[in-house]
Amino acid sequence: MLRTFKLISFAVIFSLLGACSSIKVATDYSKEANFDSYKSFAFYKPGIDKAEISDLDKKRILRAIESELLKKGFTKSSNPDLLVSIFTETRENINIHQNNFGYGWGWNPWFWGPQGMNTVTQNIEGTLFIDLIDAQQNELVWQGLGTGILDLDQGVDKKIEKINRIVAEILAKYPPEDN
Repeated sequence: MLRTFKLISFAVIFSLLGACSSIKVATDYSKEANFDSYKSFAFYKPGIDKAEISDLDKKRILRAIESELLKKGFTKSSNPDLLVSIFTETRENINIHQNNFGYGWGWNPWFWGPQGMNTVTQNIEGTLFIDLIDAQQNELVWQGLGTGILDLDQGVDKKIEKINRIVAEILAKYPPEDN
């Protein structure tokens, strides 16, 4: 019984830590692209205009991308090697947690008292895509995406901090290591 309690406690702690995890990042890229040849960038306005987020958040994301690319040695140019575009998606998650722990003696069907309770939680999961397009060939050469839970009640400073962290984690994967 003590062993079962320890296993349940471990599972609860592990799931809570997993729920607190920050951002999931993934990337994809063209094996044919020569990432060492890209030195300058500009934002691709038609793609950015299609992103379905507020203009304030677009500006925050673009500032964060610009900052990260400048740190990587890129220059902003009117005749760029790379065009930068963004795309966003959101999804509402509804989670039903069934807590079927009763109380009484032993593990048997004759428990007494309430046998369980369901808890329903909701959250919004957001994904930011950052596309890097070869300006001369007009081809997507690299795409990074970050997915995380959006906190709609956070203040402006926390929102900016989270956007900066998401963009930094995505662009940390550029250029691809095996290129």
